[in-house]
Amino acid sequence: MSDWAVGLSTGCFWQTSILDCLEDIRNSGFGRIEICSWPAHLDYHDLDRVKHASQRIEDLGLETYSFHAPFSDRIDITSPDPQAREFALRELLQAAQAAAILKVRYFVIHPGPEKATLPEHERFWRMENAVGVLNQAIAHCKRLGVGLVLENMLPHLFAGRTRDLLWILGALDSTEVGICLDTGHAYLGKDLAGVVHKLSGHLWMVHASDNHGHYDDHLPPGEGDVDWRVFLADLYRLRFNGALIMEISGTGERKEILVRARRGRSYLRDLSHRLRVPS
Repeated sequence: MSDWAVGLSTGCFWQTSILDCLEDIRNSGFGRIEICSWPAHLDYHDLDRVKHASQRIEDLGLETYSFHAPFSDRIDITSPDPQAREFALRELLQAAQAAAILKVRYFVIHPGPEKATLPEHERFWRMENAVGVLNQAIAHCKRLGVGLVLENMLPHLFAGRTRDLLWILGALDSTEVGICLDTGHAYLGKDLAGVVHKLSGHLWMVHASDNHGHYDDHLPPGEGDVDWRVFLADLYRLRFNGALIMEISGTGERKEILVRARRGRSYLRDLSHRLRVPS
């Protein structure tokens, strides 16, 4: 299969209320979305507001494919401090509750802290800590009817190494956990093709963004240096059947952001359609 659905993360409008951008997203031709959990966009602690957003999404005929769990320096599921891990777990469980109200398919988690300076000798202990928190989050998501996926992080961060992600997957109690492959993160690690193949058995969805190999620019596909032709051909050979959710920057006016988003979607669709045509 190569006719993958191409959706859009509402994260490109993270600084404004989700209620103010949904109609524009729908009118730009996007039917499938990922919900951003930034408080100014949609506060997952306010369940009444989440319910309001869910109803608005349904009224507009949009599909909530995924919900991105909150991430910050304060949410560290690997922390040596039990109280810090407990706080991180509470935030994830609360966000998962919001994800269920929004009727999403997948709950996307960064399985590590947003810190680059962690002692290397703590890595294994931190991975074990992450597994302990994730096991509880997985059980909670299962009760809610939401699938849980782990995202590969930037290469300089915890869980930016593919081998660590695979270790975590193998150590979890459940096998019903997937991977959200972030193309921008993997490309910055100089091994996008390798990451695709190593994680292929767990790949449930893709965060699609482009960059020039230096910064996580979150450009629409086709505006950076990622070889999307090769990447999509790899997905095709691996029989990937998830969705491509574009996770692009919110820089600029809303109209221009959506113009570039539509251009990125067309670029991906054109390339994926050609995979069905014999060369």
